[in-house]
Amino acid sequence: MKTILVVDDEPRTREGVRKTLEAWSSGRYRIETASSGVEALVWLQEHEANLLVTDIRMPEIGGLDLIERLEDMKNPPVVIVISGHPEFDYAQKALKFGVVEYLLKPLDKAKLVQAVELALQREEKIHRIERMEKLVDPKLMETMEHESAYSTPVREAIRYLDEHLHESVSMRDLADHLHMNASYFSVLFKEQTGLTFSEYLTKQRIQRAKVLLTTTMLPIAEIAERVGYQTARYFVKVFRELEQVSPGQYRNNVKDSAEIIQ
Repeated sequence: MKTILVVDDEPRTREGVRKTLEAWSSGRYRIETASSGVEALVWLQEHEANLLVTDIRMPEIGGLDLIERLEDMKNPPVVIVISGHPEFDYAQKALKFGVVEYLLKPLDKAKLVQAVELALQREEKIHRIERMEKLVDPKLMETMEHESAYSTPVREAIRYLDEHLHESVSMRDLADHLHMNASYFSVLFKEQTGLTFSEYLTKQRIQRAKVLLTTTMLPIAEIAERVGYQTARYFVKVFRELEQVSPGQYRNNVKDSAEIIQ
């Protein structure tokens, strides 16, 4: 269950926001409160919030100071700022810190709910991007970005491998397919992509496996077969060497249950 943390030193506002969001969420979200920036930081050390709704002016640690300290967190929440003062400087600084919305008191309940829905959509989008980044090997990403600059044989080799990952493909097989000398092709491929043929093939197979692990419920053995490994044991060994976890652990760590295809 996602969590919304409401921070305000004014009890009336704090409770008003809490009650409004609890009525709106109907149990879909956990609504927590803190009466100061200090209390919020203590809470955030032990818990994780998806959305922070905070007042600007509070004693000891104000809203902007609180937001700035969130940058050191592993998974910082998205933020909505509420304030009784429409100062331009405050609003400008809030936007600089990536605040989703700046709401003025007295709060309009409909605008509050609208801002919260927008913020949670932003939070979900951020997490989706982060999950996709975990799927993509940085070196493969670099290779794809420069693909247009490669020679025709190397581009054709990359396309061929993408289409035949499930098959047993050797460098000599691919060189023969391209009507090239295997030794020359090996040097050309490494020179342009920065990866040996074997490194590229392995990374692409594990990349494809990561997508299958996080978007389907296929058994590990079937995934191994689909990405060109004859035995699940060897697939698990190679996967662990590249990702430092087993395929099963990777699936549990990264998958989004809402995106699983049963």
